Amino acid sequence: MTDAGSTKCEIVDVARQVLTRCQFLGGHPMAGKESRGARAADAELFRGHPWALTPDDPHELETPAAREFRRWLDRMGARIAVLDCDAHDRLVARTSHVPQLASTALGAVLEMQWQGALPPLYGPGLMDMTRLALSSYDLWRDILATNSDHIDRALGDYIQELEHLRENLRTRQMQEEFGKGAAFAKRLRER
Repeated sequence: MTDAGSTKCEIVDVARQVLTRCQFLGGHPMAGKESRGARAADAELFRGHPWALTPDDPHELETPAAREFRRWLDRMGARIAVLDCDAHDRLVARTSHVPQLASTALGAVLEMQWQGALPPLYGPGLMDMTRLALSSYDLWRDILATNSDHIDRALGDYIQELEHLRENLRTRQMQEEFGKGAAFAKRLRER
């Protein structure tokens, strides 16, 4: 048995206590959409994207059931990433949860500023940056509750970087920050 939750530590702990008649292997596909349901289904959704597996012991990946599950992931085109639960939760706080909150915050700020109207000028950048703001709070409520410590630390780092940018709006330091950001974005897209 597996799951597809965005956090692992609490899910895996509970599953290991409750599920005694089968093997549990924590899982998390790192592909999703801001929409859900049958109409949002996409046969190619997992192709080329990581699918985290979080065994307590590497030998758990070698059972017949785990090998069969990994074959299914290969057929879907997912890239298997193996790591422990805490490492998973710490990493997704930065790569998934903070991006969601950044998008939500930007959308909320703009909604408050224009009170239901659209700004007079905007382009694709705003559409890209607010796509995740369309995500359901019903889904995110549990993610935020089960990973709050890691998210809090990741948000602290993000806010610190935003403050650094704010302090350097008129300095050459901004060029270095643009370079760092572009280098990461380029590596991400080349993968």
